[in-house]
Amino acid sequence: MTLASERLAELGLRLPPAAAPVANYVGWVRHGHLVFTAGQLPFDENGTLQSPGKVGVDVDIATAQAAARLCALNCIAQAAAAANGIDNIARVLKVTGFVNATPDFRDHPAVINGASDLMVDIFGEAGRHARAAVGASSLPLNACVEVEAVFAVRE
Repeated sequence: MTLASERLAELGLRLPPAAAPVANYVGWVRHGHLVFTAGQLPFDENGTLQSPGKVGVDVDIATAQAAARLCALNCIAQAAAAANGIDNIARVLKVTGFVNATPDFRDHPAVINGASDLMVDIFGEAGRHARAAVGASSLPLNACVEVEAVFAVRE
């Protein structure tokens, strides 16, 4: 069985530090074996928001998928902080993605596939999860996508 840390390296990815919250909330909450992450925006390792704008006008689907992938990586960083390491994440349970989109945009699931695919790429079958993909009229900082997740972790 390949460890998640090994898959991350094979994919050429580095887990960023868990971002500090910018308001009156925490980046994650652990309750028993469950970790709930706060919504994560597509910030790169330098703290720069990637691909701001509205999907369907300013941002195309492929770019929004890449942003969703970055959000997912940030969710994993939060869960890894809660679990004392990525290899202590046992399973991805739920992913919820919000897409800043025009009223006529209909491909929300395609955008959030960027997050879902990364979860499976890193965790294999344990990365397969329940999911919601929701359209939003706006998101914080004009982000094109925001993702939150629920993980099961080992003791």
